[in-house]
Amino acid sequence: MTDKKVTKEELLKKAKAPAGIAMKLHPYYQGKIQTVPKCSIWDFDAFGIWYTPGVAAPCKAIEADKNEVFKHTNKANTVAVVSDGTRVLGLGDIGPEAAMPVMEGKALLFKYLGGVDAVPICLDTKDPDEIIRTVKLLQPSFGGINLEDFSKPKCYKILETLRKEMDIPVWHDDAQGTAAVILAGVFGALKFVGKEIDQVKIAMLGVGSANTRTAYMLETAGVNPKNIVMCDSKGILTKDRKDIIDGKDYDTFKYDLAQKTNGEGVSGDFGNATDGADVLISASKSEPGTIKKEWVSKMASDSIVFACANPLPEIWPWEAKEAGAKVVGTGRSDFPNQVNNSLGFPGIFRGTLDVQASTITDEMCIAAAQALADVAIKKGLSADYITPKMSEWEVYPLEATRVGMKAIEQGIARIEMEEKELYKMAEERIKHSRDMTFSLMENKFIKPKI
Repeated sequence: MTDKKVTKEELLKKAKAPAGIAMKLHPYYQGKIQTVPKCSIWDFDAFGIWYTPGVAAPCKAIEADKNEVFKHTNKANTVAVVSDGTRVLGLGDIGPEAAMPVMEGKALLFKYLGGVDAVPICLDTKDPDEIIRTVKLLQPSFGGINLEDFSKPKCYKILETLRKEMDIPVWHDDAQGTAAVILAGVFGALKFVGKEIDQVKIAMLGVGSANTRTAYMLETAGVNPKNIVMCDSKGILTKDRKDIIDGKDYDTFKYDLAQKTNGEGVSGDFGNATDGADVLISASKSEPGTIKKEWVSKMASDSIVFACANPLPEIWPWEAKEAGAKVVGTGRSDFPNQVNNSLGFPGIFRGTLDVQASTITDEMCIAAAQALADVAIKKGLSADYITPKMSEWEVYPLEATRVGMKAIEQGIARIEMEEKELYKMAEERIKHSRDMTFSLMENKFIKPKI
């Protein structure tokens, strides 16, 4: 645990340090991903097989049956990371070119952690209808779509439309990915403190894409929505709040959540929401003090606090614990219990692609969350360890297997296989990707770090 005496200035300095290194290493490597051959090139005659004239045979096979594309090409293992750059990390609307380093980084994590080939695609439009049309046009080339850093509320329209109208999986990592990892933390923390998910009261600060999807996923996982109280910048969501009613056509999800949550009709500021709450989940302002100590002190015994804003959490972990929290998680790696999307999307897409699922359901995300929690439970839960760390690579094949088996169970998988077979496939593919990276580094095909 970071020492309580560390100052805000020291933490800010530490948080800013990677930016300076990044400005040296990004131009040094001129990006983070590249294309390398997957097939053998034994001599120049090989190109007669891989290109013309031999390539005509698989082309004709695919023409006769489009599903053959999964067998003859890399489509089944390729994901497009698509963004318009309107809500990038904590930077806001910085444009598609400026979003490219983030999308390349996402692609790097996809490959190293999940063995998934990912291509960054930043679109020069903010029009949701044009974005929807463009992504649909990309469908023949990809096995899945990862939407990233789209502003609210158009992100909802884009996601829901594409999920309905495409036959490959489309997901929004800022929403579904964040929700899956937060849910994993909730599973582990509730197990540690000995509380049941269908009995707990949950207070949520922020009603953006992350907390919106988290609320729905919590409900699917067994939380009674009437026991959830959500709060945005204007106060607690209630059925009769005029601005929500007036804006229901603009933000249909906020309106729906206002109708189904907050069974006791609590109103006012977030301090009222935390009264007697077992769990606090915040995806809000990146500023300690946003969540007040007195709000945490009003929570139930053995309370759980997830302050997920980056680079600084909404409350310092030691302050939350001083106020009575038993378990505290943040988005930072230098505090225990980091809530990090990288625990989710590589394994979830690995399992989805391995069974060629047509979509990614909330149930598949919940299966992934349970897999993450199970790893932590097996290793031994503590107040400072309720989810595994990104470095625990065995998490990803297990997560992939649980996701793939859930897709098979739900009848949305094109390929069915036994659990052991699916695990072996995921393990081999992820290990292959990591070993290939190490080999390229050892043989200096990737330049050494300066």
